[in-house]
Amino acid sequence: MTGADAELPSADYYDVEALLDARERAKLAELREFLAAEVAPNAQGWWDREEFPFGLLPKLGALQLSAPHRMLPGRPAYSRLFHGLVIAELTRADTSIATFFMVHHGLFVEGVHEFGTPQQRERYLADAAALRTTGAFALTEPEHGSDVAGGLALTARREGHGADAVWVLDGAKRWIGNGTFADHILVWAREAAPGDGATPGAVRCFIVAGDSPGLTRTRIEHKIALRTVQNAVLAFDGVRVAEADRLPGISSFDEARTMLLSSRLLVAWQAVGLQLAAFDVARKYAVEREQFGRPIASFQLVQGQLTHMLGNATASMAMLAQLARLQESGEATMPRVALAKAWATARARETVSLGRGILGGNGIVTDYRMAKIFADAEAVYTYEGTFEMNSLIAGRDATRISAIR
Repeated sequence: MTGADAELPSADYYDVEALLDARERAKLAELREFLAAEVAPNAQGWWDREEFPFGLLPKLGALQLSAPHRMLPGRPAYSRLFHGLVIAELTRADTSIATFFMVHHGLFVEGVHEFGTPQQRERYLADAAALRTTGAFALTEPEHGSDVAGGLALTARREGHGADAVWVLDGAKRWIGNGTFADHILVWAREAAPGDGATPGAVRCFIVAGDSPGLTRTRIEHKIALRTVQNAVLAFDGVRVAEADRLPGISSFDEARTMLLSSRLLVAWQAVGLQLAAFDVARKYAVEREQFGRPIASFQLVQGQLTHMLGNATASMAMLAQLARLQESGEATMPRVALAKAWATARARETVSLGRGILGGNGIVTDYRMAKIFADAEAVYTYEGTFEMNSLIAGRDATRISAIR
């Protein structure tokens, strides 16, 4: 039986999905059906046009994936492995939709839940979980990316006292996913003097309405990756935020690191999804494409490239599955997450490059999907901590010597 008429094995070559319970496997299958019907046929068009599919959100919200059980009563409990595989599957269909979901759920929803008041959770979480409203996370600034922990420049000045206080925000943010349209944005700032009872230098975080007076949102154009994601530059000119919309659980950058640990881990799962997508496309093409009178999958060099891609994807998935287990027990430290993010995204870069080569000239046009996968891998390699910064975080832990000032 040849590859053309035999059932091909799953790209999950070691069956990591089997570690899920039956209910989680059924939910993952439901997600795959949804993605095959609603996302896969349309993703390339959205990407080409730099168009965000707002009509998709009610359908995505109906899957009830955007908030774990601990946030909303009646929601089922899912494992960390399940949530990672959800991100991988979303990415396998479209990296941009996965990125939207991670920013909205992994940063905005999680942030309000972890660090907000009961009143804030009641006001924001139900609508956000159902995707009736959307959220963003504004940390990176025009002049501060990797060094934003020490370089946070957007200022928050307090006017008044107690519950009646108002905060005035001035400065700018850049590369804010969902930033052009989000109903609410978690904005990180450094407290400035003068101000009533000011604590100069303290880190603050606020829930800012997207239509706040003084807030200007400008879409970043001309991207070669994640073109469906609506990244924005946000300019704050005297934006006023009530004390009721300050997250009281945040007083230093340590809370940001807690949130970034989880989101960085999900980006590593994106690297898995990118590799699964690249292998899917490259294998199908190699089995169907004929040159010299036979499928190119019959040539040794092509099979070598495909097995290299499969090995990278399988190793990355196994690494992340183990990290999900460590996350369940509270042992997924930042150095461990940093290593996974750096290593898996580097493997993804290699995997998509091999896949693009298998498609030859067809690999550089978006008609065949691979060009989009190839381009999107560049963004995943860089955001949520660059490869270099994550390597240094892991290296510092491995040697107990810091190469970072």
